[in-house]
Amino acid sequence: MVASFVEDNGVENASGVRFMSVDALRGFDMFWILGGDAVVRSFVVIHDSALTRSLAAQMEHCAWAGFHFYDLIFPLFIFIAGVSLVFSLGRMLERAGRAAAVKRIVARSVVLFLLGIFYMGGVANGFRNVYFAGVLQRIAVAYFFAALLFCFFRTRALVWICLSLLLGYWALMTLVPVPGIGQPSLAEPGKNLAHFLDEQYLPGQKFEGTLLSTMAAVANCLLGVFAGLLLKNDRIAGERKVCWLLAGGGISLLLGFVWAREFPIIKLLWTSSYVLVACGYGALLLALFYQVIEIWNWRAWSQPFVWIGMNALPIYIIAGAVNFHRLAGRFVGGNVKDFLGRYSELATALVAVGLALWLVNFLYRRKIFLRL
Repeated sequence: MVASFVEDNGVENASGVRFMSVDALRGFDMFWILGGDAVVRSFVVIHDSALTRSLAAQMEHCAWAGFHFYDLIFPLFIFIAGVSLVFSLGRMLERAGRAAAVKRIVARSVVLFLLGIFYMGGVANGFRNVYFAGVLQRIAVAYFFAALLFCFFRTRALVWICLSLLLGYWALMTLVPVPGIGQPSLAEPGKNLAHFLDEQYLPGQKFEGTLLSTMAAVANCLLGVFAGLLLKNDRIAGERKVCWLLAGGGISLLLGFVWAREFPIIKLLWTSSYVLVACGYGALLLALFYQVIEIWNWRAWSQPFVWIGMNALPIYIIAGAVNFHRLAGRFVGGNVKDFLGRYSELATALVAVGLALWLVNFLYRRKIFLRL
């Protein structure tokens, strides 16, 4: 049985062979949301040291400016979405044409956006408190525009569009005065154009700068598209693809950190420097996974990540509804928790991860893939 819903993340080469490295990287990204972060944070309870505190800090978002490992998870997923759409939409453009591809893009984006609203509580707290700025909503919007651009423009034009989005966002955020404030400031929240536009035009619950930062989020997805075009090119040998990914990732990181002196790395605002740094790390990780899995053919270690990656968005939604960490407390809470002592948090985190892996393995073994 194969369940498919607006299928859109198949990553296969011209011979129909699936790139397991992309699935594994997607699963690796989701692993931290499913409980991997809690495992690392529990190390501080077991042994409080500078190292464990530093690792735990990497499992939290930066309060404002800066970059932690946990700040990579969201943009990495959008980067991978860009990689995947090259293959899925490329096949559709070849087989069914542009009109069918656009129809799929619209349908997938609308469904994903509505699921995001439902995931964030829907209308439970009234229409005035509907959350339009959640994770799934951002993925839906970034995918929508990047996918449409992919369907209508060639690679060279996409490069210029991506650069224009990053530079245009920087110019708007740093050069345009903010009504009621004057010269924009990125030193703290609330004194920038993106925040002002959300306050004026974004209904429901606010975030920090969702509307305007969509420019950078689309560029984020387009950078993934460029990586996908590289992987799809069968005229380039696998080792050269890895070299290109490493070079591209390194350049992106360098540009991002240099630009951060002028335009700080701020996840809440999805600044252009943040996009370059996140996608730089994304390209390096993709190169690593591609080298190990596709070229060296070392695959056994990555299988749990593949289980997650093949059902990434569904397991994200399920985890939000079920809460594996709370469910794990039914196995290792109470007297068991007292018995485990300082190891109880680690045990709870491991059980939570185990429950999530059991579910995705169950779906994988029965070939049930719910692709949004």
